[in-house]
Order: sequence, then C-alpha cells, then structure tokens
Amino acid sequence: MTTTLLEIEGLTKGYPGVVANDDVSFSIREGEVHALLGENGAGKSTLVKMIYGLVRPDAGQMHLQGSPYRPAEPRAARAAGVAMVFQHFSLFEALSVAENVALGMETAPPQRQLAARIREVSETYGLPLDPFRTVGDLSAGERQRVEIVRCLLQEPRLLIMDEPTSVLTPQEVDILFQTLRKLAAEGVAILYISHKLDEIRALCDHATILRQGRNVGTCVPRETSARGMAEMMVGSAFAAPEGRGRAAGEVALDVSGLSLASPRAFGTPLRNIHFTVRAGEILGIGGVAGNGQDELLAALSGELASPPGAVRLAGVPVGASGPAARRRAGLLAAPEERLGHAAAPDMSLTENALLTGAQREGLLSRGFVRWGAARSFARRVIDAFDVRTPGPDTAARALSGGNLQKFVIGREVLQRPTVLVANQPTWGVDAAAAAAIRQALLDLAAQGAAVVCISQDLDELMQVSDRFCALNEGRLSDIRPASEMSVEEIGLMMGGAHGMEVAHV
Repeated sequence: MTTTLLEIEGLTKGYPGVVANDDVSFSIREGEVHALLGENGAGKSTLVKMIYGLVRPDAGQMHLQGSPYRPAEPRAARAAGVAMVFQHFSLFEALSVAENVALGMETAPPQRQLAARIREVSETYGLPLDPFRTVGDLSAGERQRVEIVRCLLQEPRLLIMDEPTSVLTPQEVDILFQTLRKLAAEGVAILYISHKLDEIRALCDHATILRQGRNVGTCVPRETSARGMAEMMVGSAFAAPEGRGRAAGEVALDVSGLSLASPRAFGTPLRNIHFTVRAGEILGIGGVAGNGQDELLAALSGELASPPGAVRLAGVPVGASGPAARRRAGLLAAPEERLGHAAAPDMSLTENALLTGAQREGLLSRGFVRWGAARSFARRVIDAFDVRTPGPDTAARALSGGNLQKFVIGREVLQRPTVLVANQPTWGVDAAAAAAIRQALLDLAAQGAAVVCISQDLDELMQVSDRFCALNEGRLSDIRPASEMSVEEIGLMMGGAHGMEVAHV
C-alpha cells in the first residue's frame, strides 16, 4: 500500500453569488495519477488554486505527508514540493529556455550550470530541450516541455497538470504519458485535469468527480467508460453529435493564393493557402498551436487585410473589407482567445453580445443602442447554449472558461452566418458542452451555412468534418474526405510528417 501524500478535508470557497467549492474532500497517494473531472464551472480550477496557494479557502484543511498544509502563496507551495503546469503557458518568447527556467526559480544557479541541469533532467524524462534556444522559435509541444522541466527541477512530490495535452499531437501525448508514468513510478503524485476522457482512462489510476462545487463520487477510469464518466460529471445522459452526410451546395468561401506576414514578432506567416468551402459543408483544419491558425482566422475575419482576390465570399472579393463589412455580408468568426479577443473581460454579456451582433441583430437604431434588444439577444444565447451565469448583466470575466466559450460560439451561431470560421470551438470545454457546441456546428451546416472548424482536437475534427486538411508552418496540406482518414493519419499531418503539398480543391 502506498502512503497518502495529500489529504483534503472539507475545502470550501465562495465568491459573491456562487460557491465554487462546497465541502470537498479526497486524498492523493504517492505515485498515483489522480484525475480531477467536472463540467465547466464545477470548481476544478478553484480547488487546484487552493492547493497551489493562489486562493485561500474559506473553510476546511489540507495535510501534506501528514503535516498541516495551508500555502499562503505559490512560493510556499513550491517550497513544500507542490508544482503546477498551467493550461496557458507563462513563458517569455524573446528569452531562451534557460532564461525562462531561471525566472521561475527562487535562487537560480549560473547559466552554464543551469543549462547542464536542464539538459540532464529533460533527457532523463524523455523531453529533450536545448537550453539556449529562443522560446519564440519553439513549437507548442516544446514550450510545454519547458514548463514541465521547470517544474521537475524543483523535484516535486505533487505535480498538478491542467489540460496538458490541449496543444499536442497524439505522438506528443504518448511521449508526455511516458514521462508521467516514469514520474509516478518514482513516487511523484500527479493531479491531472483534462476533458479528454479517453486519455483519463489510459493514464489515471483514480478519478474524483466534481459537480456544482461538490465531490459527487470517485471511479477507477480503466474500469469506467468515457460516457460513464461524462454522465457522472453532468448528472444525466447526453446525446452524441449527429448530422454528417449533408449534400454540399454552391461555393460559399473561396481562398486562393493567400500569403500574409504575421503581425506578431513570433507569429507564423501564411504561405500560399488555397481552399474552398461549400454551403452545407464543414471543413476541418487541424494543426498544433502556433502554426498559423490565429493568422488564418484574422485573414478570414477581416482583422488582417488580404491580397486582392485572395478571399472571396460567394464569388465577391472581400480581402479589402474589414470585420464589420464581412459580418454584414455573412462571414462571422469566433477566435480562440476568449478573453480579450472574442469577448471584452470587463463588459457584460449584453455588451459583448452587442459588440458582434449590432448589425445582424438590429441592435442599433439611428446611432443609439437598443439595450432591451441587446439584453434579449444575450438572454437568447444564454438559454440556447446553457450558459451558466446569473444573467446577461454579468461581466464576461466572471464566467468559467467553458461557459464563456459557449456564449461566444452561441453568439455567432444565432446570427445565422453564411460562413462561420471557428478557431478551437470547444477548447477547455467539458464533454457535454463540447457535444452541444459540435451539434450546433453540424446543425448550422445542415441549415446551409459553410463552416470552417480550426481545431487541435482530433476527436472534434473526426466528429464534425466533411473534409480535412492540416496547417503546418503556415502551409496547408492536401484536403481529403474526413471519412477516409484515421486519427493516427490526422495526427501525423498535424505534426507535418506527411510531405505537405498545397491543394486547390
């Protein structure tokens, strides 16, 4: 029998109008990979923030190796042997790997000594890194290695991982899992948060399920189906998305010879992109983060001007048109970054609904905002997409990431676009919410819209796409029928291991 490493007893944390964690208790053993599961807004993030010292609990207690544990800040958690790899990378792109690692250390050794240690640890755990490479030149998978190695240099007893595979190809996931199993074999406990339930079944020894802030049960993932775990999370059954096999209509979006420099210092330029999407069709575009997805969405949405004739909507060139003009014409977009790009954090949901829906929903009259109509539109989005929020006057930043994602996608879908471009539409969203969003995209295509789904989620691409291609270093692969492809083939294409050739379909 292994020893209990972390014991959590009755942890409770409330915020105005909501109890994020309500009397949560469970334990994690040494050498165990323990999953923390739950819907968006179930309280997972608040719980791990209390373990890592970012949030102070209102009630309850924790014990680490039998001693009281109540970290006042992350520095205290790290000193106690608790490390965390966050979902969003906290790296400076202009600095080297070693410089980034040094910034996370209380007392960093000389650069040469640190570089040798980085090489030693990264190679020991199968995550080789060049300590002198600039982070801005690394792939998403390599950047995650930096985050993990930075934690491993602390020799942690508990490693918390939040959605660690969201930017990885299947091949990179295999490497990560080998590393985590090696750490567990050495006695390190791992608290693993993910919405990818098949990964949970493959990796984790036990799972704790949260629902509405409470611990509603535990299970052994290997002995529980993915659907069974999902239904434990939501408290009921839900249907898998249905609706492929539609007949495609006329060409709605035609992209030809699209080449653009990235406006960001470490961005990826687009290189001679060609594709078409027909009415009633969903084109899936896969790719590991940082291969030009943001630039492609910006070029299609109008945030970046395109070369003459490179982007046509129903045969009409729109390359010189901005986002407002393209929206009027029926081309809508939902970007990946929820806060700051898709939604203004400090604005209410009503105000955020107004930002993109003003024209198509008739929310303006002679230059004045029709606030009643705007609030009604926001309420329709909330109701149709089951957005968990006190109401349309709630600030966007007050929502959990998954609930804000549902609002962003719903806001665009309900405007009845001719073409919808969605980048990472179910990123960070639980299984039930992901199924609902994917069904909304399928329904939108069934109503005659053309949909471009840019995603790193292979299950998503397989579920919704009629045709598939991959974006790698700003180049687009051949476009193929999704029904003819396996998950392994898609993963290889996303990683660039397929002899990328540009196709004009």
